[in-house]
Amino acid sequence: MQQPQYGEQRLYIDGELTDAENARVYNNVNPATEAVIGVAADASLQDAERAVAAARRAFDESDWADNHALRLESLRRFVALMKDNIEDLRQASMREVGATRCFALGPQCDGPVNMTEWVLNYLENFQWQREIGEYEVMGIRSKRLVWKEAAGVVAAITPWNFPIQIILAKCMPALAAGCTVVLKAAPDTPWTASLFGRLAKEAGLPPGVFNVLTASHPAEIGDFLTSDPRIDVVSFTGSTAIGKHVMKNAADTVKRVFLELGGKSAMVILEDADLASSLFGVFSIGANAGQGCAITTRLLIPKAKQAEVEEILRSYIGMLGYGDPESEADMMGPLISAKQRDRVLAYIEKGKEEGARVLVGGGRPAHLDKGYYVEPTVFVDVDNSMTIAREEIFGPVLAVIAYEDEADALRIANDSPYGLSGAVYAGTEERALQFASKVRTGTINVNGGNFLGPDAPFGGYKQSGVGREMGPEGFEEYLETKTLAIAV
Repeated sequence: MQQPQYGEQRLYIDGELTDAENARVYNNVNPATEAVIGVAADASLQDAERAVAAARRAFDESDWADNHALRLESLRRFVALMKDNIEDLRQASMREVGATRCFALGPQCDGPVNMTEWVLNYLENFQWQREIGEYEVMGIRSKRLVWKEAAGVVAAITPWNFPIQIILAKCMPALAAGCTVVLKAAPDTPWTASLFGRLAKEAGLPPGVFNVLTASHPAEIGDFLTSDPRIDVVSFTGSTAIGKHVMKNAADTVKRVFLELGGKSAMVILEDADLASSLFGVFSIGANAGQGCAITTRLLIPKAKQAEVEEILRSYIGMLGYGDPESEADMMGPLISAKQRDRVLAYIEKGKEEGARVLVGGGRPAHLDKGYYVEPTVFVDVDNSMTIAREEIFGPVLAVIAYEDEADALRIANDSPYGLSGAVYAGTEERALQFASKVRTGTINVNGGNFLGPDAPFGGYKQSGVGREMGPEGFEEYLETKTLAIAV
């Protein structure tokens, strides 16, 4: 099969595009058509060893970590090439993620690429050293300095749902901070990662600074990276279960670990909010077919308004178009794989078994004979103890939970092992902010706002993760702090 221009079937190791060991490859499947669109390199442990050795050597033996001007110049070329090749990146996300053109032009591709400018500007203006004045201890007076230094070699392990965004949110700050990177991509979305290897090669990034691995079975390489003593930082996005495993693997070598994990976020509509405008927020379950950790998949509504809410939901969810990958209007595409589709359908059946009522959807769409699609599905009469209200489904499924009063709404919103995101709607900004201040989540949208931005830190409380990605806090994840004292 001839490889499309937007496909890249090679690994990127030590500055070179290279085949996997023994030229191993695996099939890349389009979830919207179920067709094989090409192949990707299937990395071995030996390939991973070469990547880690190259990254370690580049950090220890080159001036990448110390030469801020070199990094800025190199990364500016890298970003310019991303923009010059934006259609290739869009096509990769459309073909292997199943993103519609609408979504590729937004948060799947164009949005994240444009956000890289913030990282470059932050690097250009970052204060690497500061004085904190003099202090006397036991008769010794010292002038103190605080230096910021690159943390070392980073293993960036990314998922398949928003591959371009998450790759850039990890790798760009890490590289800008002076770290070297081994990127291990999700097996379902290899091209969106390997294309960055091709662009890095064209941009002339120094050998070993950035390395890209793709593999059909990621656990073996993931375990290798997260336990190897040459890796200083692990940055992982994925499920909470795998995140716990990553943390255990990293413990023996006491690595710094960033985890962005699952969510079961609540959208809370207080009784004085306008229902018609507030409920526009439910369209988010169609974004990337609900395959987003920060999507609000629990809807908390006043019990007295349930009938009115149900009527509006029937109308709104009926407007969610899907099935045309080239659509510039539809947000929703397929699930990433047959396995994920079947998992979501099993959750829908579980919801029915536990007594929730299907208001809209509930199965596979009858009008589509190809693609891993699931109908946008809304459950009502949901209790927060039900499986569909507790576990992350990662599909276009919304659980509607009625509450008695505001205190009950807050209790339900916080009654979750997760704490990633959320939303609140109220009649006044003051009331919405007061409620938001009590919700135990890392991000929350108020009265229709949207937290996403390159300067906005993203991450969760509780079992939704450790640390923050993006913004100044995300940059700091890849830095060490050194304090120096000089006798005066």
